[in-house]
Amino acid sequence: MVGTLMFCFAMISAGISFAQNTGPATIVLKTARARKPAFFPHHKHQSFLKCSVCHHTMTADGKQGPYVAGQEKACTSCHNKSFPNKKLNGFRKVGHARCRTCHKKMKKEGKPAPTKCSGCHRKGLK
Repeated sequence: MVGTLMFCFAMISAGISFAQNTGPATIVLKTARARKPAFFPHHKHQSFLKCSVCHHTMTADGKQGPYVAGQEKACTSCHNKSFPNKKLNGFRKVGHARCRTCHKKMKKEGKPAPTKCSGCHRKGLK
């Protein structure tokens, strides 16, 4: 839980002042439950994804809302056990659903993207 919150804080912090600061080049995602941390090349993803793909709000009806620069709400404030969509009711589920879906699509298109656990969860990262 603490690791998840730390990750969410890092992701939010990276997007706080996007116009002036694009955040860290890479982010190492550590959680208490993960066997190995995940390596996330943040700048590489910024070259082809909008910030709102990962950084967003939630509308009153429970749907994904727009990205708001400087938002400070942690991912797990919504993506937790009480979240109505059971496929997205935890940060781990959200990350795996988003990442794997896109990576598998890229691989089918002949673009390099990790699709196995070891592609993101690598040995030797701290």
